[in-house]
Amino acid sequence: MEPPSVTPSRARPWHRISRGDLLFGLAVLVVYLVAAWIGVHWRHADPDRLMLVAERAVTGHLDAAALQGTTDSVAFNGRYYLAVGPLQLLPYLPFAFLHVLLGLSRYVIELVVAVPAAWLALPLARAYGARGTTAYWVAAFTAFGTLLFYIAVFGDFYYLAHAESFLALTVFLLEWAGRRRPVVLGVAMAFSFLARPTTILAAAPFGLALLWRRRDAVLAAVAFALPIAVAIAIYGWFNWVRFGSPAEAGYALSYLPQPGIEPRRELGLFSILQIPENLRLALLALPDRLGHFPYLTANPYGLSMLVVSPALLTSLWAGFREPAARLLWIAAELVAIPVFLYYGGGFVQYGFRYSLDFTPFLVALVAMGSSRWMGRPERALVLFSIASVSYGVLWHAITWLR
Repeated sequence: MEPPSVTPSRARPWHRISRGDLLFGLAVLVVYLVAAWIGVHWRHADPDRLMLVAERAVTGHLDAAALQGTTDSVAFNGRYYLAVGPLQLLPYLPFAFLHVLLGLSRYVIELVVAVPAAWLALPLARAYGARGTTAYWVAAFTAFGTLLFYIAVFGDFYYLAHAESFLALTVFLLEWAGRRRPVVLGVAMAFSFLARPTTILAAAPFGLALLWRRRDAVLAAVAFALPIAVAIAIYGWFNWVRFGSPAEAGYALSYLPQPGIEPRRELGLFSILQIPENLRLALLALPDRLGHFPYLTANPYGLSMLVVSPALLTSLWAGFREPAARLLWIAAELVAIPVFLYYGGGFVQYGFRYSLDFTPFLVALVAMGSSRWMGRPERALVLFSIASVSYGVLWHAITWLR
């Protein structure tokens, strides 16, 4: 029995860039910059709370008195911390240290992470079997029709974690479809964990597949696991310094002013009792009515993935028979487990943004199933997804649309 593999793509290698590739890359850059400008124009460019933490961090502290009474602030031993991960804080540090572009820094940081993730959508599509113009359709869907586009342009440190994880998982999947170097896979998974810890569950099926009947299994296991272990240690240290325990990330202790969220957390930070509401938000939640144009609006607590990015349905075209497809499905399902067990689906959001934790695996499945596309139906789903997420960007930026 051989480990799951991906059929090598016959498309142009990633390092040989065609005119179409350049146009796609330019389109991503321009559209993301314009969308970010819309965010800056309507929501203004002010330093956010994570910049306050970063300014304290460069002086050797992780607390900030100004966090008191703000969402997800944690009071511990008379100090106030922000419940965020270490990889969210890291890119803020140069701006805090140099005191440059403080107002625009959060937008710059998010774009620097998200734009490369969108650029890599094209080689990802080709690596998993998309051919010719279909590869551009899959890449366009990933870059503009998934919530990657939505979370990329508002300079929100909550969204930054999703962008970082999306980029890391995309690199991971590209390496898996290529040389499968254990250390590269381990480093990519480690970065994804530091951004979104839930994604670490994908390491299990991929790790087992990597080591299956491999002669250097011990060395490969060490090379794959060591970066992940280091990342876990870093996250544990970050938690211990702030909250006195490596296992306490602050989310169970944080202040929640939004109505309706605290009662859900009281059911359990992770609980099967959270599944029905999360499933409703992820799959069944429809737009709310609005008393003026455009007459429909998104609920800030969540909106069905089938309304936001219906082209994800074409991941089903990949089927379940091929070992590579089964591996991707298993990884997506494992990562989805803590997402649907978690007490909060995310607020404020367009769609169900925690689905971004497993979206890269679904995108790879979309690419694998693209050989079975009939053409117009799938492209219509892609165009609808792009239109929906584009509306979501305007919805988030312009209060009048809520």
